[in-house]
Amino acid sequence: MDSINRMAIELVDEALDFAGVLGIEGYELDSGATVIDFGVDADGGVEAGMLLAEIQTAGLATVQTRMGDVAGTPRPYVELSTDRPALALLCSQKAGWELAFDDFDGLGSGPARALVGEEEEFHHLGYYDEFDLTVLSVESIDLPTDEVAEHVAETTGLEPSAIFLPTYATGSLVGSVTGAARAAELAVFNLFEAGYDPSSILSINGSAPLAPVSYDESVAMGRTNDAVAYGGRVHVTVSEDFDDFDRAVSTAGSDYGVPFEQLFEDADWDFGEVDPDVFGPAQVTVDVVNGPTYTLGETDEDVLADSFGL
Repeated sequence: MDSINRMAIELVDEALDFAGVLGIEGYELDSGATVIDFGVDADGGVEAGMLLAEIQTAGLATVQTRMGDVAGTPRPYVELSTDRPALALLCSQKAGWELAFDDFDGLGSGPARALVGEEEEFHHLGYYDEFDLTVLSVESIDLPTDEVAEHVAETTGLEPSAIFLPTYATGSLVGSVTGAARAAELAVFNLFEAGYDPSSILSINGSAPLAPVSYDESVAMGRTNDAVAYGGRVHVTVSEDFDDFDRAVSTAGSDYGVPFEQLFEDADWDFGEVDPDVFGPAQVTVDVVNGPTYTLGETDEDVLADSFGL
């Protein structure tokens, strides 16, 4: 398997080459690391968001948009498909790197995680990447500082000049796009947490509606999670049957039906206090090769309409 960081860096180069067209901005920190503003001070856009979702999945997924509807109103949907779900989604796209400093707070995803390989997914799959450049996509209301870049460099064993940090706020167009692009990833992660071997997932397609943008991060976090949990739909092809496929969907959570902004407020914005089972797509269909087909969960347009202000 080729380096997922190498593949992601090729897409980062494309983003920098077309930064003006995409509405993003790249610049170098004093440490030599490169920050790419996809949606903090920069406007970004849907095309920028789709490219960032491809960067987050190391170029192993196809990302596109289509028109659909929510509660009878036209809405764009983001679709993601991949035939390498374990690598693209668990080893790259998953947001598994917490970045907490005195003057910065964010969440990192992308192939830089595979240079560290400390999460259980890497141990299970036996995949650890090696490359001399790396990408960590950062979700934050602030742009990364040299302290953040130097932390990533030290943790990955690289020089700061080898670090690329595409960054966006949840409350941006890019945040809405990349949030909707996580429907498939959440299904795979939930199955892995339930004990299913992700190597048995052969192919996956996911879609979710694009949440309306709010520059209020609390509203944005609620809407982007609602988009997946109440409007996300996923199709999976697997090689092995499983008794707990229903763990993949958000209806497995005891809090299903409650808008996420309310869930976060009730938990005083301590995400660890929210039932983790509600983080998932609303509906999943599983095709078992030479076996049965399961359709699990259900969408809830009433919650979406309320959350989206429709």
